[in-house]
Amino acid sequence: MIIRWIINTIAIMLAIKFVPGISYAGGWWGVLLVGVLFGLVNALIKPLIALFTLPLLILSLGLFTFVINALMLSLTSWLSDQFSLGFHVQGFKAAFFGALVISLASMVLSCLMPSGQSRRQE
Repeated sequence: MIIRWIINTIAIMLAIKFVPGISYAGGWWGVLLVGVLFGLVNALIKPLIALFTLPLLILSLGLFTFVINALMLSLTSWLSDQFSLGFHVQGFKAAFFGALVISLASMVLSCLMPSGQSRRQE
């Protein structure tokens, strides 16, 4: 769980750096809290949204997932504003490309992590 949190935080930092419209103004600890907040949003709210939009997911062959991810990033931005964490996503376009960067970065970083079985064997 901690590794997943670190991966999310690094992915968010990459989105902040490379996606125009995504900004962060705060201390280093705040981006760690944004990573926790993003993880909670994805764990608690994203499955419900995916369930309710299942027909759209099926019709779009899963491409609607990108829209859901953008909405989750926008929700994280809104919650961050409520808690004064300094993370902000400006508009749907920035949220969409930010979610794409976060998804790709998370996938690559997760692939670089050793699997649970190999850690148990060592």
